[in-house]
Amino acid sequence: MSVASWERIKSGWVTDIYFLRSLKILREKGLDKTMARIEAHVYSLPHGWSWGVYAGLEDALKLFEGRDVNIYSVPEGTIFKPVEPVMVVEGPIGEILDLETALLGIIRHASSVATKSARIKKLAGDKMVIFFGLRAAHPAIGPMLDRSAFIGGCDAVSGAYSEELLGVKPVGTMPHALIVIFGDQVKAWKAFDEVVEPSVPRIMLVDTFYDERVESLMAAQLLGERLYGVRLDTPSSRRGNMQMIVKEVRWVLDLHGYKNVKIFVSGGIDEKEVVALRDLVDGFGVGTSIAFPPSIDFSMDIVEVMRDGKWIPISKRGKLPGFKQLYRCPNSLEDHVLPWGSESPLCNDGSKARPMLELYMSRGKTVKDLPTPREIRNYVLDQLRYAEI
Repeated sequence: MSVASWERIKSGWVTDIYFLRSLKILREKGLDKTMARIEAHVYSLPHGWSWGVYAGLEDALKLFEGRDVNIYSVPEGTIFKPVEPVMVVEGPIGEILDLETALLGIIRHASSVATKSARIKKLAGDKMVIFFGLRAAHPAIGPMLDRSAFIGGCDAVSGAYSEELLGVKPVGTMPHALIVIFGDQVKAWKAFDEVVEPSVPRIMLVDTFYDERVESLMAAQLLGERLYGVRLDTPSSRRGNMQMIVKEVRWVLDLHGYKNVKIFVSGGIDEKEVVALRDLVDGFGVGTSIAFPPSIDFSMDIVEVMRDGKWIPISKRGKLPGFKQLYRCPNSLEDHVLPWGSESPLCNDGSKARPMLELYMSRGKTVKDLPTPREIRNYVLDQLRYAEI
């Protein structure tokens, strides 16, 4: 099976070959013990984006467990902007180099998913957003996708394992396949209502055989007050004007006295669709656009090396040398990047900014308690109040 085990990833097996060649050279020349500080940052974001959501820290710490390194990081879920340091790995270069590929892969992918999730949730406002993107990626990374989407802001995820791994109850009712096998949507809805535990909301899929407004009314007449909502999963290839379809469904349900029935839409939903439909629907199922987001282009660069017992700022051209601290002002996203050890700067409102990078790992051992996914999500949502799209 073409999947790397966690043990092999931690061993440095999943790396770019030039890192292994570089390690060989450094060892041969006696330089692999050189102490270095390597900073993770983003110098540019996808077009039109002004911020990202930092994710993947928990896996990054697991990656370096047992290695002779220190890791400084901002809290997972921190909204960051270009040029700001989010992580610094400190230690002998021989302990770090073969894991750089895996580390970047972890935080790039997780942060990209979390950022797209946060953008969708920001645009959706108080409307529910459920992540339905597991089928868009290899199943081996399903838990990472669900976790990143959830901490980024999605209200729920669909992975059956989510309660066990994330402490988040999975959400989802039925696929078209269930209705097609029954050959009759009413029989399928009735069977769902009879078999599935009452705690699961009765949200019926209403676009399998007939027009959406027709099936919505059929579902309402079948289940009455037990019907929580209807889901329109009409793909873009045949949906026409989705705004008008949703308006028709709402009109017909209201006309027949089913104003309490909620409307959810899924199938090809992205930011544009969320903006167009958010005033008409009660929730969104979002899959591919979160599972396959624009990439947050993290890079890692040496910013200091130790020479004769002293840390020396150094970097390749185009990058800022030196160990840095990110300072954030309270109740805002006003940030300041200053050399490590600088005094906390004053904010525009006169308050003092607080340092964001803290020691999370010392000599290969995690030294801070890590928050739960739900706590990280709450942290993201709190920051989103100040973020603009």
